[in-house]
Amino acid sequence: MRLKDTIDRVPGGLMLVPLLLGALCHTFAPNAPAYFKGFTQGIMTGVVPILAVWFFCMGASITLGGTGTVLRKSGTIVLTKFLAAWAITFVASLFIPPEGIQTGFFAGLTILAVVCAMDMTNGGLYASLMQTYGTKEEAGAFVLTSIESGPLMSMIILGASGVAHFEPQVFVGAVLPFIAGFILGNLDPKLRAFFTPGGLLMIPFFAFSLGNTIDLKNLLSPVVALGVVLALSVIVLTAVPLIIADRIVGGGNGTAGLAASSTAGAAAANPMAIAAVAPQFTAAAKTATPLVAICVIVTSIVVPILTGIWYKKFGNGAAERFDTGVDLHPANQSAPPLGQPAAGGHF
Repeated sequence: MRLKDTIDRVPGGLMLVPLLLGALCHTFAPNAPAYFKGFTQGIMTGVVPILAVWFFCMGASITLGGTGTVLRKSGTIVLTKFLAAWAITFVASLFIPPEGIQTGFFAGLTILAVVCAMDMTNGGLYASLMQTYGTKEEAGAFVLTSIESGPLMSMIILGASGVAHFEPQVFVGAVLPFIAGFILGNLDPKLRAFFTPGGLLMIPFFAFSLGNTIDLKNLLSPVVALGVVLALSVIVLTAVPLIIADRIVGGGNGTAGLAASSTAGAAAANPMAIAAVAPQFTAAAKTATPLVAICVIVTSIVVPILTGIWYKKFGNGAAERFDTGVDLHPANQSAPPLGQPAAGGHF
């Protein structure tokens, strides 16, 4: 059976499929962890320790090296996404009460859901899009997006926008595993090579544990439609500043900026991770998690489509067609008719 291939075909599948399995367990067998106890209970309810190991491995995977172009692209994307998420969160806090919206179409929308959906870019999706529509330097620019992983950026935005106040030790506790991994990974390349695979390996485990906090019966409510609206808002509200920054600061044509306007699969874990260190968000995390998960799915589908359209209209794809009358980018080439040479080729 090709289960892994099937999972890979699902947008954010490595995160979302185990998340769904965990949600099914919680929905139809909510007492299973207490019934089985032991290791089974640990893997079904151990969101925080599993996330801690994942943050450590993510930190270990980041290197200080990199070319100037890659770092400029990375820095532009990360900083712009952070500032856009902060501005959006600040404005949203003027309209969304601390306990979230309780009635109407937007019932269940909280500031926690907004910030977690907005501030993390799907690095894998971005890299794959840039391999198709960008340069190798742009593809490598996802290197710094790992800094967005985990709850730290979301917590900084919540604090900077005045939504919440965190004690200094809470910030330190949230980022310490990441920093420890980063230091060890850069002190010894062999340690980096040893720990880096754990970042990918831990994803289905914390996703399954996270899913065991979600009751799928809640999806029968308008939360799905609200999640779609939130996802489209993520694309629109972050793509505009990202495109502008990519063109002005990054020296690109805007394609890279649009490709970064997604929600990372790991963002679905942030509400519960923040609630673990800041209990005042416990109630909000329960509604924020499914909303952010929907954002992951929708942006993973819509962003590649929009990126391809943008590339053909305003990027190198448009320039190639204007100069030659033929789209010369390999990703957009189709096979020539039988017996005919490819563009620029010979029999």
